[in-house]
Amino acid sequence: MINRREILKQLTILPLAGGALSVIPFASVLASPVKKSTRNIFEELGVRTFINAAGTYTFMTGSLMRDAVTEAIMDSAHDFCLLDDLQDKVGEKIAAMVHAEATVVTSGAFSALTLGLAGILTGTDPAKVAVLPQIEGTGLKSEVIVQKMHAIGYNHAFLNTGCKIIAVETAEEAQNAINSKTALMHFLNIEADKGQIQHEEWVAIAKKNGIPVSIDIAADVPPVSNLWRFNDMGFDFVALSGGKAIRGPQSSGLLMGKKDIIAGARAHMPPRGETLGRGMKVNKEEIIGLYVALETFIALDHEKEARQWAQQINVISDSVAAVPAVNVKTITPQLGNVTPTLTISWGEQIKLSGDLLQENLRKGNPSIEIAAPLKSSINVTAWMLKPGQEKIVAKRIKEELEKASV
Repeated sequence: MINRREILKQLTILPLAGGALSVIPFASVLASPVKKSTRNIFEELGVRTFINAAGTYTFMTGSLMRDAVTEAIMDSAHDFCLLDDLQDKVGEKIAAMVHAEATVVTSGAFSALTLGLAGILTGTDPAKVAVLPQIEGTGLKSEVIVQKMHAIGYNHAFLNTGCKIIAVETAEEAQNAINSKTALMHFLNIEADKGQIQHEEWVAIAKKNGIPVSIDIAADVPPVSNLWRFNDMGFDFVALSGGKAIRGPQSSGLLMGKKDIIAGARAHMPPRGETLGRGMKVNKEEIIGLYVALETFIALDHEKEARQWAQQINVISDSVAAVPAVNVKTITPQLGNVTPTLTISWGEQIKLSGDLLQENLRKGNPSIEIAAPLKSSINVTAWMLKPGQEKIVAKRIKEELEKASV
C-alpha cells in the first residue's frame, strides 16, 4: 500500500512523473487491515449498516474509502495549510495523471459542472464573478446546448449559473442553435447511445464554432482510461465524481480541463466569498483524500479487479441458479457503472415480487441492499462487496427464493 506520509510529502516536492505509479494488486487493497474504533457510532445512533450488492448510489453513501485514503485524511487533519496552496499542488499532480491542462477538486461532480460553466462565463474577472447567477442584462452568455436525450435532472447544475438549457436532436439542429448567447455545448456520456450525435462529432461542432464543450462522466469510471480519454478527445472540461469507483470522499469531485476554465472556476470557489460557489466548500482532508484515491485507483491491477468481480458474481449466480424457475444473466454496461451486473429473474412458481425480495434482504441480518427490483427480477453487482460477502448475498437470495417457491 502507498505510504500515507510519503504521499503527503510528495505534494511539496517534484511533480508527478507520468506513468511512474506501480501496480497495486486488487486483493492487497481490499485485504489491508482496518484500524477499528472501539466505538460503534452507527450502533449508538441506531443507523442501519448493510452489505452493498447494489452499487455506488449516493443515497447509499456512495462507496467505501480505501485505507490509504482514510489514513491520508487522518494525517492531514492534524495540520493547517492554505487552501489555495493545497489546491494548486494537488491540481498539478492530478492534471499530470489525467492528461489535463489543469484540475481542481470540487464538492462533487454536480458542483464541477456549475463551476466549470461559471468559469467560462466570467473568467477571473471579479466584477463578472460577482454577478452570477443574475446574468440578465449583463451581456454575459446565457445558453447551454445539450442533446434532448442528455437533458437530465443533473443539468440543473448549469441553471444555477443563471443560464438556460437549449435541447437539440440532430447535428443540424445543434449547429442552428448556436448563437451569440451560446456559452457551452454539453455532452452526457452515460446516455451517449441514446443521442443522435456522438462524442467526436459533438466536439467537432463545438470547435468549428469556437464554443467550449464539456462532458459529464460522473459515474463512468471504470474503465480507468476514462480519466484521460475525454481530455485527450478535446473536451474543454470534464466533470467526475470522486466518491464512486475511485473511492475517494463521497462529497468530492473533480473538474479537469483547460487552464483558463479551471482558473475561472476557482475564482468562484472558497476561500473566496460572495461568489456562486461559496457554498461548494471542499476541505483539505477531502482534497488530499481524492488525490490519494486517484493515485491508488490508477495504480491498481484493473484486470485482476475485474476478475475478482466476475468471480464474486459467479458465486451468487451459481447459487441462485440452482433454484427451480430461476434464470440468471450477467451483463457489463459499456458507458457507466462498467462492472458485471447480475440480473436474477424468476417464473410464476415463485410467489415473490422484486420489491418484497428487496425488503426481505434489507430486513435480514446482516442487512443487504440490491438494486432495480421489478415484478419478478432484481439486479446485483459485486464491485462494492468486501471479500467473502458474495457468499452471504448468495445464501440469502437463495433462501428467499426457495422460501417463496411452490
